[in-house]
Amino acid sequence: MRHIESLAKKEFTLDEVYGFEKALQSKHPGNRHIKDKIRQQLQILRDRGYLEFMERGKYRVI
Repeated sequence: MRHIESLAKKEFTLDEVYGFEKALQSKHPGNRHIKDKIRQQLQILRDRGYLEFMERGKYRVI
């Protein structure tokens, strides 16, 4: 969520969040599936009511 908040906008795309891949990879060097984990975390944030899925690859912070 911290990376999403750093975008400083209400609506964002999956590609924008993928932009944090290198930073997340250096923080979690044992994880070779960073993009999969990003998508998983977006789903969790959606399910917990922090995000809204608008359409394929597009999200909104609630």
